[in-house]
Amino acid sequence: MSLQPVNPRPFLQARVGTEVLIRLKWGQTEYKGTLESIDSYMNVLLRDTEEHIDGKHTGSLGLVLIRCNNILWMGSASDVEMTDLGLK
Repeated sequence: MSLQPVNPRPFLQARVGTEVLIRLKWGQTEYKGTLESIDSYMNVLLRDTEEHIDGKHTGSLGLVLIRCNNILWMGSASDVEMTDLGLK
């Protein structure tokens, strides 16, 4: 199996307007929301954001800015099964 490297900025720009799931480096915190924008440093702005800690929904936050160095991983919410992450 051969993996092709992907330039992250165009990859993320193409996902603006779609629902994404972001896992933070710290603890078991995840945010699910619509990707509003991404800047040149790859900071992320989400709207209609929901917060999940340790698999439990802890609230709706609305508009959220996440600094790039806090993100462990990010994926399309449709590609990531919420049951795999313990969120359902």
